[in-house]
Amino acid sequence: MSHPPAEIGAREAALEALLAFYVDAGVDLALDEAPHDRFAEPDRPQPRGEQARPAPAPSEPRQPAAPAFAAAASADETALAARATARGATSLDELREALAAFDGCALKATAKNLVFADGTPGARVMLVGEAPGREEDIQGKPFVGRSGQLLDRMLSAIGLDRGSVYIANIVPWRPPGNRTPTPQEAAICRPFIERQIELCDPDVLVCLGGPSAQALLGVREGILRTRGKWFDYETGRRTIRALATLHPAYLLRQPAQKRLAWRDLRALRKVLDETAGAPRG
Repeated sequence: MSHPPAEIGAREAALEALLAFYVDAGVDLALDEAPHDRFAEPDRPQPRGEQARPAPAPSEPRQPAAPAFAAAASADETALAARATARGATSLDELREALAAFDGCALKATAKNLVFADGTPGARVMLVGEAPGREEDIQGKPFVGRSGQLLDRMLSAIGLDRGSVYIANIVPWRPPGNRTPTPQEAAICRPFIERQIELCDPDVLVCLGGPSAQALLGVREGILRTRGKWFDYETGRRTIRALATLHPAYLLRQPAQKRLAWRDLRALRKVLDETAGAPRG
């Protein structure tokens, strides 16, 4: 029985949409046409002619398997190595090269590109998000997807653009399926973003979203309680004023909260105007 061309086209469009969803979720390999519960399957009979593997003799103690993490450095050691590597960079270019060569974060193995930064180094404003998404991973730049387009409009509303700010993330590699970075992944990458902030040396640091504010400002409250508040961020050389605000991705899901972000943007604009021309440090 043949199907009308319109019905075939609708089915193909639905399949393409489903495939795009799987790609966005990080699924890149199909093992079978349908999922299977291997734990519920009965034991399969042993093929005829294949001899069973003899059990170890009772007198021979079974050797325990080595833990998977035995050959890898501990999380603390990896974080210390990351800190030493980051501190050794004397410029943003050196930091980017050091980060590209750093293998201590497993996210590097699954990401397509290192997403280091965008904008102008040394700008008065530095914005820090959480982690790259799919479009950012493809292009190697932060905030270039839908949330990035909204961020551009937010900056334009107060007379800024990508040429007058510097943009980065806590974690520079995309987590598979756009999942939230684990605390361990964030801790390993934190020395690099801290060094990046120090080398950029902005007048104002803007934390986009709760994870960024928690990692850099040490706050424990949610972003709705933290946003709009000013903090002091210490680089070791000087104190930078820091502002927490809502992440553009959150605003896409909750458009009604844009009014809160607008208040934060006006507060940022006011501080920039008040400190215009003032010497740094």
